Amino acid sequence: MTEVHRTIPPTLVAAIELAAHAPSIHNSQPWFFVVGQQRIDLYADRERWLKVTDADQRDLLLSCGAALHHLRLGLAAAGIGARVRRLPDQWDPDRIASIELTDQIEAVDHELVEQIPRRRTDRRPFRSYPVPEAFRRRLIDRAAAQGAVLRVIDDPGARQALVGAFAAAGRAQAGLAGYADELATWTRESGGSGIPAANVVRPVPEVVEAARDFGGGPAAATDKAPEEATLVVIGTASDDRLSQLRAGEAMSAVLLEATREGLGTCPLSQPLEIGATRQVIRDRVLAGTLSPQVVLRIGWAPSEPMPPAPRRPVEEIIRSA
Repeated sequence: MTEVHRTIPPTLVAAIELAAHAPSIHNSQPWFFVVGQQRIDLYADRERWLKVTDADQRDLLLSCGAALHHLRLGLAAAGIGARVRRLPDQWDPDRIASIELTDQIEAVDHELVEQIPRRRTDRRPFRSYPVPEAFRRRLIDRAAAQGAVLRVIDDPGARQALVGAFAAAGRAQAGLAGYADELATWTRESGGSGIPAANVVRPVPEVVEAARDFGGGPAAATDKAPEEATLVVIGTASDDRLSQLRAGEAMSAVLLEATREGLGTCPLSQPLEIGATRQVIRDRVLAGTLSPQVVLRIGWAPSEPMPPAPRRPVEEIIRSA
């Protein structure tokens, strides 16, 4: 145990360890936590910002939003109340949230908290069974509780436009200087970050309609129909930094609920990283009614479990105030 951790209550360390399981762009885990007497501050870690892939820092905020939601659940499970101020300091944009620790404990869903270490980002083809309507409804409610809207993309024309946006974004990013190097760096990271080889599917199977191409050559041709994955978009009424942060919290809530239901999930941000394809999704997929923040691919995963992605040691992400 480090000297810093000796001064921090174990319950807070445990809550931050849960927060560190949050999904993030390329498993970069771009955050750290500053712990004081009655407060935890969540900061964006710019040393882990993917400058080419995420030039607008949308993925950075989305990732930090997911960590914030995980932290809120972890604190509640430990019997600690949390009063959250999001983006509290206009002069310090890296200070993402300030969490005041209180005695006013919110009701906690312990079963949902238990899903945090179980959740996986699964890039494999899903099995061809539809997601029940009751499950979809619960996911919609989870997003709404965090101030966002989850839209299931059922219309064939809207789904085609969404799938097309992935291909267009991939072509656009392939022409960006440094993109391929950045992608390679974060898919061969060792230690506590990056996407391990066992969790990257190369090449993307042809039956998977929506996915980021991590390289590996063209997929083998197949006569199989596309998988029956459910594609959803989490959107917000506005497109400011606060909206992007809240979308990350909603993403966390939806992914954990889907995990509880036994579903496989894969967050997909690629077409939101390019302005032109983001506008296609807003106008042609969401009919101009929402600002899209992240796409989720949801379905019944293969029976073989996915290995967990590595996590940074908690000593790296906790600092004393």
